[in-house]
Amino acid sequence: VQLQASGGGLVQAGGSVRLSCAASGRTFSNYDMGWFRQAPGKEREFVAAISWNGITTNYADSVKGRFIISRDNAKNTGYLQVNSLKPEDTAVYYCAAKWGYSDYTRPESYHYWGQGTEVTVSS
Repeated sequence: VQLQASGGGLVQAGGSVRLSCAASGRTFSNYDMGWFRQAPGKEREFVAAISWNGITTNYADSVKGRFIISRDNAKNTGYLQVNSLKPEDTAVYYCAAKWGYSDYTRPESYHYWGQGTEVTVSS
C-alpha cells in the first residue's frame, strides 16, 4: 500500500491542524495505522495508532488528550487531529501501516510508510 501524508504547516502554539494519510494500492482496511514523528536530531517516536476497523486507538502519553487519531476506510484515508499544539510538537509527522499483532509503538512493526509532513509550531 502507498501512503501519502499531508496537512502540515506552520502553526502558532495553541493552534490545531489535521493531518491526513491517503492510502492507495491495496485494501486500506486490512491494515492497522500509526502516526510517528521525528524532530530534528531525535529518533522517530510513536504518536498514535488505530486498529484496522477503527475500534481501538492508542496514544503516546505526550499527546494523550490533545491528539485524535481516526480513519475512514471508505475513503482510504487516515487522520490525525492535533490540538493545543506546543513548540515541542514540532516535527515531521509520518503515517504508517502494518498488519499482524506486533507492537504498534515500534517503527519496526510497520510495513509501509508515507513520506512525512512537517508541522512547525511557533511560540
